[in-house]
Amino acid sequence: MAITPQWKDELRARLTLSALVQRSVKLTRAGREWKGCCPFHEEKTPSFYVNDAKQFYHCFGCGAHGDAISWMVDHVGLSFLDAIKELASMAGMEVPAPDPAAARKAEARASLIDVTEAAQRFFAESLAAPGGAAARAYLAQRGFAPELCRTFGFGWAPDDRHALGRALGHFGEPMLEAAGLRAASEAGERYDRFRGRLMLPIHDPRGRVIAFGGRILTPREGLAKYLNSPDTELFDKGRTLYNLHRAAPAVRQSGRVVVVEGYMDVIALASAGIAEAVAPLGTALTEMQLELLWRLAEVPLLCFDGDSAGQRAAMRAITRALPLLAPGRSLAIVRLPRGQDPDDLVRQQGRTGIERLLEAPLSLIEALWQFERDAAPLATPEAKAGLKARLMAHVETIADPEIRALYRRELSDRFSAFAFPPRPPRAARTASEVGRRGAAKGTWRGAPVPLPGLTPEARSRLGALTLGGQRQGLLEAVLAGLARHPQEIARHAEALARLARSEPAAAARIEKLFELAETLDSRAPDAICSAQGQPAPSADIRYAFLDEGTDPDDACAQLAEAVSLLVERPALEAALAATIARFDSDPEGSFAEQARLRTRLMAIEERLKAFGRRKAAAPDAPGASGDAAA
Repeated sequence: MAITPQWKDELRARLTLSALVQRSVKLTRAGREWKGCCPFHEEKTPSFYVNDAKQFYHCFGCGAHGDAISWMVDHVGLSFLDAIKELASMAGMEVPAPDPAAARKAEARASLIDVTEAAQRFFAESLAAPGGAAARAYLAQRGFAPELCRTFGFGWAPDDRHALGRALGHFGEPMLEAAGLRAASEAGERYDRFRGRLMLPIHDPRGRVIAFGGRILTPREGLAKYLNSPDTELFDKGRTLYNLHRAAPAVRQSGRVVVVEGYMDVIALASAGIAEAVAPLGTALTEMQLELLWRLAEVPLLCFDGDSAGQRAAMRAITRALPLLAPGRSLAIVRLPRGQDPDDLVRQQGRTGIERLLEAPLSLIEALWQFERDAAPLATPEAKAGLKARLMAHVETIADPEIRALYRRELSDRFSAFAFPPRPPRAARTASEVGRRGAAKGTWRGAPVPLPGLTPEARSRLGALTLGGQRQGLLEAVLAGLARHPQEIARHAEALARLARSEPAAAARIEKLFELAETLDSRAPDAICSAQGQPAPSADIRYAFLDEGTDPDDACAQLAEAVSLLVERPALEAALAATIARFDSDPEGSFAEQARLRTRLMAIEERLKAFGRRKAAAPDAPGASGDAAA
């Protein structure tokens, strides 16, 4: 059998790379890693790091990089097979019997790399030749310095059907076709796949050329703007990230990896000093590419174009990522201005412009919510229900049960706040109106009365939770009102949960309401009584919805209004604080958002005043007794 990637993964998992390296290199602990002086070049300051969790070593000085197998080959000097045998012996594993077919395949793969490396030299020489003048002018017009062009290996494919075939003819047509450099027409005529294109080499993680991408200089009808090599024995688009071999060392220094749509965006970011950028190759991000990204950073930054196509690409990546989410493993989304890509932004604003966006990305859940919320008009109940169905369908794809539950709760809260906004306040009733309505029912009282049956012990036990102030008084009244109208607890469950987070002192009582609501008899006048430990509001807390003279429907409507007031104000205050904090980076947008939030806060204040007027109109307020007597 062959030595499969799965077998090699098992071998690496059984070994501790730092222990292997320390046989010949002195290492010291550096956080979660080990560091020491690089054995591959002379140095006095340690720049060689070993990461056991990710199973690789890397030198920031000379670029040496590899795993346990490459260590035995490159440092110890063993052949690949001897390295495998040595490591298998250490790990207590048996080496699979050699597979002649697999050995021939590995040999052919090595030969194909010779072909692609030779092709890269041909393209680079063609760029420097007179025939590459137009390509050189294009690179200069894009602002790419000669040093940058050499770093990324720009080349030129002459507009000739057989230029590459003649230059590399000694490899033979089968090898050139197997490397994806030549193709055959239906008539059997062979020709160069890349013609009249600016060329870029695509590398594997070890920095070897395995494929190419070509871009035409000027649009021509019938020609694709970009053309990549086909999948070959060397190159699998879904398992390859452009620039990964250069980005990996930069990621270790910056702590982030930036994913853009194309290789020209990668190079534009590199020209601005952002070296930790990679790109997929003509396809949406695949599961394997996401795994490669998560090996580099816990939260890769997706920075796709600001047009609708770019946002759809970001959403496809989110959809692919959801089933794979795990603790400490997510994505963040950078939203570029509409109609711009990273290349445009760098040319117009330089590094400052792109860094400002990279420092304030959207979380995955926020991007998911915004995309689905904005995907279609939501003017009808059916459309809003469709939004929730789409959100919950995404949630169900998450494999991790804890993350799935958290996403379901968070998206449900967002949907509820969006779909059920607070209603405008009702006009406050006067004391005489309340008195006449209560008298008609024969239940009017001259002053608010606590819930019946509360014992002094229960009141003493929960008295420590009593809160002062207007907002706290309203909170106590709401809790008492929910005890009186327990059927409303389930209706406001999500809002109450948010309230518990913003008012820790009331969290215990809110949780008690949830527990007791499952067993109470909602037909009783006071379903939650002293035996269950719910306190009455203090005597100076007076709201119409607590009065037995208030119509039950009106009381429940007022309760809903009070709950929304309690929940909405802290949320608005937090949003306002966040908006003020970003004033320096976005003064225009921050100012407009502050104005909108302050307007909403003023509306909240008016609604609170309306409740204050209802409080002042309690039955024992001035003039109330006269109205009652009437």
